[in-house]
Formats: sequence, C-alpha cells, structure tokens
Amino acid sequence: MTDHKPLERARRIAEEGRRIQEHIDEIDEKKSKKPKAKQNPVQAGQRAYPETLDETHLTKPGLEKDLETAPMYEAPDYKGSDKLKDMVALISGGDSGIGRAVAVFYAREGADVAISYLEETEDAHETQRAVEAEGRKCLLLPGDVSDPAYCKKAVERTIEVFGSLDILVNNAAFQEHAGAITDITDTHFDRTLKTNLYGYFYLARAAVPHMKPGSSIIMTGSVTGIQGSKELLDYSMTKGGIHAFTRSLSASLLPRGIRVNAIAPGPVWTPLNPADRPAEEVRKFGSGTPMKRAAQPEEIAPAYVFFAAPTCASYITGELLPIIGGYD
Repeated sequence: MTDHKPLERARRIAEEGRRIQEHIDEIDEKKSKKPKAKQNPVQAGQRAYPETLDETHLTKPGLEKDLETAPMYEAPDYKGSDKLKDMVALISGGDSGIGRAVAVFYAREGADVAISYLEETEDAHETQRAVEAEGRKCLLLPGDVSDPAYCKKAVERTIEVFGSLDILVNNAAFQEHAGAITDITDTHFDRTLKTNLYGYFYLARAAVPHMKPGSSIIMTGSVTGIQGSKELLDYSMTKGGIHAFTRSLSASLLPRGIRVNAIAPGPVWTPLNPADRPAEEVRKFGSGTPMKRAAQPEEIAPAYVFFAAPTCASYITGELLPIIGGYD
C-alpha cells in the first residue's frame, strides 16, 4: 500500500515556498513603483568627513600643506589612556598622512616619537609641533629608507636620543600609477620596490637587535596587496610582499617576544594619491567604497595603537587587518 503522506508534505512545502515568494514579489513590486529617496553617503564617524576632495595634482613626494582639504589627523574625540606610556616609536613616512596621525596618537598614548621622511621638511615640522602639543618629544630624521646606512643611523639616533626603541612602524611608500606594464620603466619599478620593500626590510633589520620582549613592528600594507590593482602593478606587488614579510617575520621574531602585524588600508586621504593620480580623478578618490568616501588618517591610526599596545594585542602577531571602508 502506497504511503501518500511524504508526497502530501512535499506539496505543502512547495506551496509554502510559493506563498513566501508571492509575499516578497509583492513587496518588490511596491518598492519598484516608489520614487527612490536620495541616500546620504554613510559617514559612521564622530565628526563630519569630506565626501569630495581637492581637484589637484601634487609634485612628488607631495606636501600635506599644499592640500586645500587638509587630511584630518587630530582626532579631538580620541582620549589617550597611557597605552604606550614612556615607550619609543620610530615611524617611517611620519611627516604626513597616516604616519602623522599615528605619531599624534602614539604621543597621546604616552610615547616619544622619531619620524623618518624624505625631504618634506615643512610637513615634518608640523608633525613635530603636533606631537609636542601632546606633551611628548619628537625627533626628525630626514633621509632615504632605501639606503641601509640611513636606516641603521635612524635607529641608532632614535636610541641615542630616547634611550630605547619599542615600536617600529614601517609606513613610507612610493606609488605612481601606470596604464600598462610596458609604461613602467626600470627606474620606476626600482624606486617602488626599493622604497616599499627594501626600506621595510632595512629598518626592521636595523631595529630588531635593539628591541626587547614586548616590542612590536607594524607594517603598512594595502588593499591593493589583497585585491590587486591593474594600474598599480608594481605597488600592488610590493604591498603583497609586505603582507608576506609580516607573516614571515612574525614567526621569526616570536621567540624573542617581538610581535609583527600589518594594516592594509583602502583609500586614505593623504598626499600620496594627489601626488599620483590626475587632478580630475583625485576629487572623487574613495567614492567607490561602500562608505562612499576615502578614510581620513585619524580613522586608521587607532589600529596602529591597538597593534602596538601590549595591553591590547599581547596575543596578536602575524595578522593582517584590512581597513577598506566596508564590503559590498
């Protein structure tokens, strides 16, 4: 004798599925007929951030002082709590952009800061002023991170002035777009790799012998090192290399009690991009993210505090933190 109950149940389930579908179809139909309300871009911060940026093109290396829409690094609502009290940090590319914001946040958390930069003297002095306004000291170290002798000297000078080195932030970068691989000259390719990879390696190699347990190294990677970028072939290559270097170095240094992590930002408003992209493209920089805007340096810097602070990240090493404005 045939049991019809399973068939009856199957029919009921199928019918239930059709009723659910009809319900959603009715909702979709009503939505399609309604005029679409204008949606404001997501801000998600404690203060208003610019949605359009300067239509400008800077000459390399790019000065923050030349931007009409100044990158925001002060973070007036961020309150320090001695997370880095009496520690010493060396930050490459610390004159502007993410580097400047990190310098200010570190100072607010109680650290003295040395900043490495190429030739952006006015920007560097502004960073120094901002750090000293937080009640901490700031050492300026102009020079080229792709020179191993300079990196060794920068580390030695930091220790000579401050007495120790607890945090290294590898952040300096060279970026220049190209429409095709054939547009990238040997000089262009060489400069990108030497700044972004050699510089990170040389500074880490110079710093590690002087770092004690509890110290940390933080690398600035990029979303391009994860997703790639057809117009930043060489830059993306270096950022992927930085991510791999982070994981490898973390394993190498863990027995010494030194943690190594990386942050991979998406679009951030710094002199790096106006010194790369054509002016007309800069204005809408970052608008393609789910956040509909570029990040400001003060929105990225807290992650550098988190990774540097033993009270926050003592069990975290070899990690890559993307900060890219959301996922679609």
